[in-house]
Amino acid sequence: MYLITVLGNLLIILAVSSDSHLHTPMYFFLCNLSLVDICSTSTTILKMLLNMQTQSRVIAYEGCITQMYFFIFFTVLDDFILTVMTYDHFVAICHLLHYIVIMNPRLCGLLVLISCIICILNSLKQSLMVLQLSFCPDLEIPHFFCELSQMIQLACLLCFLNNMVIYVAVFLLAGGPYTYSKIVSSICRIPSCQGKHKAFYSCVSHLSVVSLFYGSSLRVYLSSAATHSSHSSATASVMYAVVTPMLNPFTYSLRNKDIKRAP
Repeated sequence: MYLITVLGNLLIILAVSSDSHLHTPMYFFLCNLSLVDICSTSTTILKMLLNMQTQSRVIAYEGCITQMYFFIFFTVLDDFILTVMTYDHFVAICHLLHYIVIMNPRLCGLLVLISCIICILNSLKQSLMVLQLSFCPDLEIPHFFCELSQMIQLACLLCFLNNMVIYVAVFLLAGGPYTYSKIVSSICRIPSCQGKHKAFYSCVSHLSVVSLFYGSSLRVYLSSAATHSSHSSATASVMYAVVTPMLNPFTYSLRNKDIKRAP
């Protein structure tokens, strides 16, 4: 799964970089999404593969905090890029005549840069909050990596404030689904059936990725305080941390004629 994720996303980056016809806002964001997916899965899967090879499941406290920092950074950045791609779809469908003017190269680069800055600050804030928590010695994490929700649940003290910060961050980052609801309502107002079908067909792949990513990630973090089922939490984490990055190359390339024609 890790090899498929890395190779598939690398192929998308190479295809977009080598074909000048794909130098558009949509494929610019897709390249960034592929790069972030590679980094995100490498943050967790490489350590897990090392553990399987050495038959040791031990991770140092500093290593756990470092892994958690980079995982939060790349996962939230993945969320931001999906939201930006959703906005790009919204402009393409609802403001087609002004698309080139609105989604100019400067705005595209600025959106990615602002997303990176916000994600750096957010992951730093969350990591510093975890550093303030106290844990029991020889702690056992019932997970395959150091996830924020698991670390908060395993802390010795009550973490109501930490949970509230997570909930607020989740609701603030849920701009992607909201934007897609605006897209769906705009498509429903298209008078012709052929126009509706064409509009839905252009964004159904992205909608499937957004649904899987947001559904599984919200399942993990919104239920972190209500339940302590490590098995269900780990399963949901696999869906958004491993499965979604692996499926992205297939989702965005198999039904994409431009990617197939790339040299």
